[in-house]
Amino acid sequence: MRDTTTVTMYFDATCPFAWATSRWLKEVGTVRDIEVEWAPMSLAVLNEDNEDISDGYREHLLAAWGPARVAAAVYTEHPEALDAYYTAIGTRIHNEKRGGSGLHGHDGLISEALAEAGLPASLIDVAHRGPDEEGSYEPQLRESHAKALELVGNDVGTPVLRLGDHAFFGPVLTRVPRGETAGKLFDAAVTLGGYPHFFELKRSRTENPDAS
Repeated sequence: MRDTTTVTMYFDATCPFAWATSRWLKEVGTVRDIEVEWAPMSLAVLNEDNEDISDGYREHLLAAWGPARVAAAVYTEHPEALDAYYTAIGTRIHNEKRGGSGLHGHDGLISEALAEAGLPASLIDVAHRGPDEEGSYEPQLRESHAKALELVGNDVGTPVLRLGDHAFFGPVLTRVPRGETAGKLFDAAVTLGGYPHFFELKRSRTENPDAS
């Protein structure tokens, strides 16, 4: 019998690359013995000091705060439901192409996702609470985000995957491999990630992710 492989995935629910990777892990779970633990990180935190982003992407980052703060609240108070919350809101954002930009761009989707995941509707209240406000979960979000960067360094984005004792950014996928193909890709990731002197394998991306 093969041992169970524990995977920790750090995600921002608004990131299409993280979404594709997360759905790949779901597929891997059908053909390999893995246990996935989910943890939040934040594109908004990652880019808060970046002055070289477009106005449009800045609006996207404003909208990303809400889902990430709520993810941190679920991670802290209801960790067993974080998978369901991520699936619910990610499906709406990426598969159904819903939501919007700006500070309240995903508020409606957050409420729907909380209901679908069986979580308290009141968690929507933390979506716009900053780190110094009572009842904020932004400190927990920043702490989880920092843990992800401690594993892989600062010059990365989302997702971050930890496989056993090793972690890396990615894998960056634009489509979700299915069945045994998903399993073989996972085996390769474990092999590469487990070699202590492996750091990077990259090529220019020619298409956008589509995990539908």
